[in-house]
Amino acid sequence: MHAPIRTGLRSRHLFSFCAALGLTAGAVSAQMHPAVGVNHAPAAEHVTQQTLNDMVGVDPAAAFLFAFDHGDELFEFEYNALDGGGANVGDGQRFTRLPRADLNGPGEWATHIPARATGPNANSCVSCHNQPVADGAGGPSSNAIRDPLQSGDPGLMINRNTPHLHGMGALQRLAEEMTADLHEIRDDLIEEAAKTGQKAGARLSSKGVGFGALQVKPDGTLLTGRVRGVAADLIVRPFQWKGNFAGGRFFNMDAAHQEMGVQGSETAGLGVDGDGDGVVDELTYGDATALTIYLAAQPRPLTRRELASVGEIPALTQGEIDDILAGEELFAQVGCTSCHVPSLPMTDAIFSEPSQHSTHRDAVFAGNIPPTLVGVDPATAITFDLTADQPDNMFTQEGGEVVHLGAFPSDGTGGGFVGLFGDLKLHEMGPALAESIDETGAGASVWMTKELWGVGVTAPYLHDGRATTITEAVDYHGGESALSREAFFSLEPAEQQQIIAFLNDMIIFLPAE
Repeated sequence: MHAPIRTGLRSRHLFSFCAALGLTAGAVSAQMHPAVGVNHAPAAEHVTQQTLNDMVGVDPAAAFLFAFDHGDELFEFEYNALDGGGANVGDGQRFTRLPRADLNGPGEWATHIPARATGPNANSCVSCHNQPVADGAGGPSSNAIRDPLQSGDPGLMINRNTPHLHGMGALQRLAEEMTADLHEIRDDLIEEAAKTGQKAGARLSSKGVGFGALQVKPDGTLLTGRVRGVAADLIVRPFQWKGNFAGGRFFNMDAAHQEMGVQGSETAGLGVDGDGDGVVDELTYGDATALTIYLAAQPRPLTRRELASVGEIPALTQGEIDDILAGEELFAQVGCTSCHVPSLPMTDAIFSEPSQHSTHRDAVFAGNIPPTLVGVDPATAITFDLTADQPDNMFTQEGGEVVHLGAFPSDGTGGGFVGLFGDLKLHEMGPALAESIDETGAGASVWMTKELWGVGVTAPYLHDGRATTITEAVDYHGGESALSREAFFSLEPAEQQQIIAFLNDMIIFLPAE
């Protein structure tokens, strides 16, 4: 768990949203004895979006640190019934590992707003994202069982393992820039086809990653049959195993609702008890902003070599280093880097919440509320530099030099480099990884390339944690990755072990408190 960053501002600015808008977050619901509210208090504190906006106007750097600190606490709070943690899942229970489509009475699981696919199954974010450090991955015990069709049929339920969240802000920035590139190609084709009266076409590519090809008719109709690895709207969505979400805010608020039963005002609606627990507005608009900033500013994943270079772990032997370097070459040689691209460039390293790109922020919140009406406005966004500002993983060396391993390498021109070992693209992975349902319409065996940064300490692997070792994960690869799988298993055992040594070098890290 992180040590909180003390900005000296919390006592003046962190107060309940309830008083400002007349909300009932933290109230005793009709389901609880009145003594609950007398003897206990909500776990969480809340902040208004207006408070954050006011801070941005005075001191943007302090606003960032304050939002990071508040988001840290929101991530670690153990939400209780007074916070609205959990939901009505039948028989007086608030949490469940099994989706309950059979509960379809008023306020019960299958009638919750928004519709449920799982849970609630946890009372805090960190209860699942905790391996090997806070904001990390999760073991099989924290897998989420999902029933997206609300079928009640175990054969149509799917399983999701918890990924780590380090480096999350850079993934969104890459997705924003890649989407902008693809949309520019699309818009140019629309203009060309209208001008010439002929069908226009071009290959779709951004940052060296190919997304197939697009054609446009003179009337502006898009022909997307040859588009690959991205939805027909050409929006790159980097979050969740199927690429469900474009921005971190979407991802965070959905997880709060699905996994913890903690519903933000923007999720269920202002003053709406969407999950039947008797509490409304369980996260404020400002809370959502702070939580997004906190996760976006998580440190980048590291390597053991980097940690050894600053004295955080014992020095690696020359033999270990040689194996890692040889494994890196072999990893590329067998074709793994065609999808697990080692590094992608960011043109602009400034992260903004809300996003400066309309494709990666909400058009409206629940209840048809425009975000700007409640202060969630790009003009007053909280921003920070992904190549400089992450609070974690700064190490002071002998002589006083500070090495900031939490930040992404800068390109010296306002951009940076993201060593994700991924491509933010969907791929057909073959029948061994096909599910019983096609959750998103992309294909039952289609998955987002999992970034490999951190892979050395975040077992188990794959979307449902079925692979307990890296070699098992490789063995499950098929479809577009079948040739790389075959090439890996054709190597000598010592060469395979060198690739594994290379992958085990990639970790996530936070220093012990």
